[in-house]
Amino acid sequence: MKESFFSLDYPAFWGIMLRFAINLVFLFFLIRVIYFRYSKKEKYLFTFFLMGITIFFICSLFRTVFMELSFAFGIFAVFAILRFRTSNFNMKDMAYIFTTIGVSVMNSLKLVKFPFLGILIINTIIVLSAFMLEEFQLKNKLDSHLIIYEDLELLKPDKKAKLLKDLSERTGKNIMKIKIRRINYKRNIARLEVFYYG
Repeated sequence: MKESFFSLDYPAFWGIMLRFAINLVFLFFLIRVIYFRYSKKEKYLFTFFLMGITIFFICSLFRTVFMELSFAFGIFAVFAILRFRTSNFNMKDMAYIFTTIGVSVMNSLKLVKFPFLGILIINTIIVLSAFMLEEFQLKNKLDSHLIIYEDLELLKPDKKAKLLKDLSERTGKNIMKIKIRRINYKRNIARLEVFYYG
C-alpha cells in the first residue's frame, strides 16, 4: 500500500516534539532568565528565541548527523562574519548567540546510543556555566569615570601607589586601576579614567 504524502512517522514526530520541549525549556532559562537578567536587552530576546527554534527544526529535519553538523558549522561561520560586519552586538551578545545555536543543534540530534539523561545534564551544565560566569563578572566588574587631574608628577610609573592613594582620597572610592587618556602639558593637567568596584 502506497504511503500518503501527508502521513506522519508518529514515533519520530513525537520524538522531535519532545526534544523541542527540552530545547525550549533550556533556551528559556538561558535567554530569558540569565541573559535578560544581567543584560536588560529586551530587544534581543525575540532574535535569540526565534533563532534557537528555527535552527532546532531545520537540524531536526536532516536525516544524518553529518549533515546536521555541517549545517551547524555553516551557521557558526555566518555569524562569525556578521560579528565583524555588525557593530550592534558586543562580545557577550555574540557568546549568547553561539550558545543558543549550539544548544539548539545539540538538542535536535537524535542520538540513539546517548542516554536521555545525558542530554539533560549537558544542557544543565551549559546553563549553569552561563549563570556562574555572569555572577563572577558582576562581582568583579569595575565601574569607571573620567576625572581631570592636575598633579602630573604623580603620573610617573614609580609613583603609582601614591597616585592610587591620592585619587582614592579625592574621590572617596577604592581606586583599583588608572588609565591615562590625555595629558595637556601646556595647562599642566591630565585626563584620567579611574576604575573602582561599584
